[in-house]
Amino acid sequence: MRLKHKTCIVTGAAQGIGLATALKFAEEGANVVIADLKPEGVDAAVALVRARGAQALGFALNVTDREALDHMAAAVKERFDGIDVLVNNAGITKDARVQKMTLAQFDAVIDVNLRGVFHATQAVLPAMLAQGAGAILNASSVVGIYGNFGQTNYAASKFGVIGFTKTWSRELGPKGIRVNAVAPGFVETPILATIPDKVLQQMREQVPLHRLGKPEEIANVYAFLASDEASYINGAVIEVSGGMTV
Repeated sequence: MRLKHKTCIVTGAAQGIGLATALKFAEEGANVVIADLKPEGVDAAVALVRARGAQALGFALNVTDREALDHMAAAVKERFDGIDVLVNNAGITKDARVQKMTLAQFDAVIDVNLRGVFHATQAVLPAMLAQGAGAILNASSVVGIYGNFGQTNYAASKFGVIGFTKTWSRELGPKGIRVNAVAPGFVETPILATIPDKVLQQMREQVPLHRLGKPEEIANVYAFLASDEASYINGAVIEVSGGMTV
């Protein structure tokens, strides 16, 4: 078990890539902390983690709420005597062309996808700095590398996450804390539920593997980066896209 005895927080963990990551961490022996917006989703995810034999805690919170994140970090540290891994996975989309995007759409995505990553990371840092070790894993996107039509706000947030990753890897590396990012391509998650089948097929055709990714395939990368097997990987942005940008 690659994560045995490690305590791992996953934000946005009630569904999609976040849930797959929480379950993968449980299978790898971690203590798993579920953070998500809806209490019923948190409870269901905690039950699934515990069914795999792992210890779990759940927190219903918004990553834009710094006080709630600080409370979570303190509770996790008290329960498990430390925090080893943070996966900043929580994210939203509110798409529109730049000329039609409202300030509310722009601000909402930046608040969750960028400021939320900043807040969650600051919340866990005291525990990681005290123990002189940790891994922070940030969810970027291929959109954060190459941009995408209609996603000014999302692209900006995911570009920003890469900037966080590069900067924090320099600041925190000497303290024993590794910081890396994962940039998924098109993945079969609930976020795609509203996309027409015709568009989904076009998305598949953009990928050399001719399929969308599975949440578990992203979770596998997070599990590797969280483990000691990735002990010399710091400041990296790993694209997991089936080769769509080749």
